[in-house]
Amino acid sequence: MKTLEDVTQFLKDAQTYYLATADGDQPHVRPFGTAHIYNGHLYIQTGRSKDVSHQLDANGKAEICAMYKDKWLRICGKLAEDDTFEAKKSMLDAYPSLRRMYSENDGNTIVYYFEKAVATLYSFTDAPEVVEI
Repeated sequence: MKTLEDVTQFLKDAQTYYLATADGDQPHVRPFGTAHIYNGHLYIQTGRSKDVSHQLDANGKAEICAMYKDKWLRICGKLAEDDTFEAKKSMLDAYPSLRRMYSENDGNTIVYYFEKAVATLYSFTDAPEVVEI
């Protein structure tokens, strides 16, 4: 694993990953499934009305953890909102099933990207691989 593309493909292969955020001093973890590259960054998507959105707006520090086969990936960094129509459209075009619930213009769709993050791939047999994304 050497590139942002490798990291994103791992998340897509895993299909479900877990996003951890903080609400004050209380961590919260929930399943997610969107992983999309746009403008050279890893993007995720959620709804503006959800608690996760409010938590990320207050504190953008987040972690993702995913497991696929015998390896797991941890991404640690800061998520920032991209409120552009183009970023939302790109995400929804990549995940057309989300269009049943979201639209670029609905005022609820929100996309975040990792401004700066470190992805580490682990296994039980190999040394960890680190990628800055």
